[in-house]
Amino acid sequence: MSGRARLALCAWAATLMTSCALLPLVEPASWILQAAFLLGIQSLVGAATRRVPLARPLTVAAQALVTLMLLTVVFARQQALAGVIPTPEAFQRFADLLRQGGDDIARYAIPAPLDSAGIRLMIIGGVLVIGLAVDTLAVTFRGAAPAGLPLLALYSVAAGLSDGGADWLWFLVAAAGYLMLLLAEGRDRLSQWGRVFGGAPRTPGGESGVVAPVRTGRRIGAVALGLALVVPVALPSMDGGLLDGTGTGVGGGSGSGGTIAAVNPLVSLRDNLNVDEDRQVLTLRTEPEDQGSLYVRIVSLDDFDGRTWKPSKRNIEKVPDEFPTPVGLGADIRRAEITTRVVAAEDYRQDFLPMPYPPSGVEVEGNWRYEPEGMTLVGDHGQNTGGVAYEVKSLVVQPTAEQLAAATAPPAGLRREYTKVPDSLPAVVARTARAVTQDSANHYEQAVKLQEYFSLTGGFQYDTQVQVGSGTEAIARFLKDKQGFCVHFSFAMAAMARTLGIPARVAVGFAPGTPQVDGTVSVGLRDAHAWPELYFEGVGWTRFEPTPTRGTQPEYTQTDSPSNSLPDPGLPSRSASVAPSTAPSASESCTAEQKKLEACPSESAAIAAPTDDDGPKWYVALAWALGGLAALAIPLAPMMWRRRVRAVRLGAHGRGEADVVPHTLAVWLELTDTAWDFGIPPDESQTPRKAAARIVRLGHLDPEAATAVHRVADAVEQVLYAPRPRLTAGLGEDVRRAVAGLAAPVPRRTRLRALLAPRSAVRVVWAVSQWWARVTARAAAARPTLRKPSGQEG
Repeated sequence: MSGRARLALCAWAATLMTSCALLPLVEPASWILQAAFLLGIQSLVGAATRRVPLARPLTVAAQALVTLMLLTVVFARQQALAGVIPTPEAFQRFADLLRQGGDDIARYAIPAPLDSAGIRLMIIGGVLVIGLAVDTLAVTFRGAAPAGLPLLALYSVAAGLSDGGADWLWFLVAAAGYLMLLLAEGRDRLSQWGRVFGGAPRTPGGESGVVAPVRTGRRIGAVALGLALVVPVALPSMDGGLLDGTGTGVGGGSGSGGTIAAVNPLVSLRDNLNVDEDRQVLTLRTEPEDQGSLYVRIVSLDDFDGRTWKPSKRNIEKVPDEFPTPVGLGADIRRAEITTRVVAAEDYRQDFLPMPYPPSGVEVEGNWRYEPEGMTLVGDHGQNTGGVAYEVKSLVVQPTAEQLAAATAPPAGLRREYTKVPDSLPAVVARTARAVTQDSANHYEQAVKLQEYFSLTGGFQYDTQVQVGSGTEAIARFLKDKQGFCVHFSFAMAAMARTLGIPARVAVGFAPGTPQVDGTVSVGLRDAHAWPELYFEGVGWTRFEPTPTRGTQPEYTQTDSPSNSLPDPGLPSRSASVAPSTAPSASESCTAEQKKLEACPSESAAIAAPTDDDGPKWYVALAWALGGLAALAIPLAPMMWRRRVRAVRLGAHGRGEADVVPHTLAVWLELTDTAWDFGIPPDESQTPRKAAARIVRLGHLDPEAATAVHRVADAVEQVLYAPRPRLTAGLGEDVRRAVAGLAAPVPRRTRLRALLAPRSAVRVVWAVSQWWARVTARAAAARPTLRKPSGQEG
């Protein structure tokens, strides 16, 4: 195998070994086999084009084209010409998959399921892009040292997203791949040029006069690798989904205070459903106290793309003293105003302020902004709910079934916005909605029948172990399997309502909590919930509760209606009593005493609070700072090593006869290494004088720099062959003049390469290789050898 083929194989292996850091992020891990196969094809194409040979840019272009075709075959075959050649439709398919992958990343906790085509494209496509960069730098352009940068980027992404449990193991695998790549390049160069001229024989003590720089380089390399190993373990892991926003809250904050970004508040919901220990996050005290069925709302999700629901991007403004009347609420609807005092736990920190809906006013300290469409408050400039105490005035809207049934058509703009469903929504969703609500006289009857279908007559089961699902088929799978939790029920009912022409959205917040003996209500992690809100003109946005054994169903859905299949309002599960809710966190099978004993089935949400006590600790900030320094230090390690070695070689030295030879040879080694960094490899077969002439010729040095190089060569020959070596003054300055002469005629790219990725840094690899050879030799020498006594037969 040729040296370049061996280097290409090592580049393939290094990329694959670094990609192993992504294994904890996705399950199952079968994607690594597909990535290895595609990466191998990419490497073979590079090897073939280099053998032709093609120009370097053409080699890279050929590999990039084949990579695109491979991704087309795997992910966009139906949209491609002959299943291989990408077309505009194929690129649109890639864009759709990447968009889907971004949504799935925001929805799933680690590890994410591999059945998401978007996530699979991100993983495999990312590995192929990194592999192309590594092969280009290490093999095509013969620079293994800078090839570590894309490998570092790949590892950093994986380490930043993982839970930190085994980061050290993946780092060792990635580091081994990178060192293997450096060693392969060093051996390839050595096979072409031979050993670098090392100077005089070893001193009687067995140490060369120039081993100090090598030892220094080894120490710097060990420190850099050690920092890179320790920092990922020390850094705090990222909770929530693969790309969580601001902690585990529901929003990403408003930043400048102008708009709310369209963030997903259900990040990592599935991962937090089965906590063993409930934890109080809110304490409520309501006047009047008879509000045991009070829901606390955080944010509404009104943007439905067929795969998930998320908040739209909305304008925000200053918090008004009195909130406007809710959209659509008529004067003839019975209502009552209540006051709720809320205290958030210190460790419950998220951006949106939990409030009963609809709020009519709020008194809260801090930087908060008001989003009028959803009537929500969002923290501005880093404000969150941790430890905040506030007072909310809100309305308890009590429409009758007759008023809801008599609702007129909503405004055209509102109907258009809140009944949109994408073309990708499976037809079974609308078909099921029509079948369930057949013979209904109005939208109210349709809404009640949908609620009844999910909570009572449809045979659905509440199960927190079911995956949230992804893609346009998620709701269809839920309707078929009939198992899920609040996200499935609320998403499905809202989507089906939209297909019937009923404006709908999904609310996220907390179901009714547990009343306490002191008159307060305790809201815990297990009370986190999602429910649909449907719009009726004259009433406004109206809550429904399709999730069985969760929350309480409103009274206006329990009264007599034209449908003879409405649930019996006398059933405990349908009541809106002020007594403690009887399901997990408000169900029909879990008593308040069971809640106190934590004996109920558990559920939590992305709005769950982080586990920290009160903000970032000093050691967390220190860990992040060290991580940032390490991220800068690792790619700059070759440059720092060269600067340190140059300072030692050209720095102060002893004046005795014993110091003359080591200093002179160190100066010469610095000169030849600098020439090597600028693209003039050393040639050990030549004498110092001929080597100097070669450097002058190939480096196109000016007369002053050429004279300096020859003076250093003369000094080397003098200390090597003179009976009594004498010190030559000014050698350090001669080398600096030679360095300036080498840098003058070359382009900026070569100067940057010599500075940031010096070729002579391979000496660190050689030093490690020599050290390992000595260790194995000593181990072999120390191993006892059993010899057969002479004359003894076996």
